[in-house]
Amino acid sequence: MKDQFQNKTAIIILAAGNSSRLGRPKQLLEYKNSTLLKNTISEALKVPNSFVIVVTGANHNEVEKELNTTEINICFNPEWENGMSSSIVKGLNELLLLNPDCEECIFAVCDQPFVTNLIFENLIFEYYKTEKGIIASAYSETLGTPVLFHKKYFNELLELSGQEGAKKIIKKYSEDTVSVPFEKGNIDIDTEEDYNKLIS
Repeated sequence: MKDQFQNKTAIIILAAGNSSRLGRPKQLLEYKNSTLLKNTISEALKVPNSFVIVVTGANHNEVEKELNTTEINICFNPEWENGMSSSIVKGLNELLLLNPDCEECIFAVCDQPFVTNLIFENLIFEYYKTEKGIIASAYSETLGTPVLFHKKYFNELLELSGQEGAKKIIKKYSEDTVSVPFEKGNIDIDTEEDYNKLIS
């Protein structure tokens, strides 16, 4: 089993939130004849030498019904109410079960509609080119997802708690971080207004 993940980059898609501001599961919002989550997954699946883990939580049954489980690994985060960090921890633990020797992983979210396989591939390319430990996407004067971490940061990622995502680690190790531009990376879907803008 393990061999199929050897020397591959893990792409962990965080899709556990309950979309409280939207009032319905953003994972299942229709987008490009698909859904927001499935769009992110299909872009991740185009990345050579990668494998995909999807972390579900709220609306887990509805979301999982929509997914083709033969292509991806799905894990359920029962602690999704504890915030993004619990999904990072869950996804990373799943990765270490599937492939304890994994050298790097990318964290992505399911509500950045303009994410493409090229964004993921640029992170991986920059990682090999610069040999830096953190490669983050740059947009709106901030660094964020998708973001690639070398395994030397896995232990600190596993210690995250509460609402904080991985930004804290990116800030802490800024000298080991490089950025890759992600045009439209600032567009994410939190409200009906965001969604209406996207599809109009």
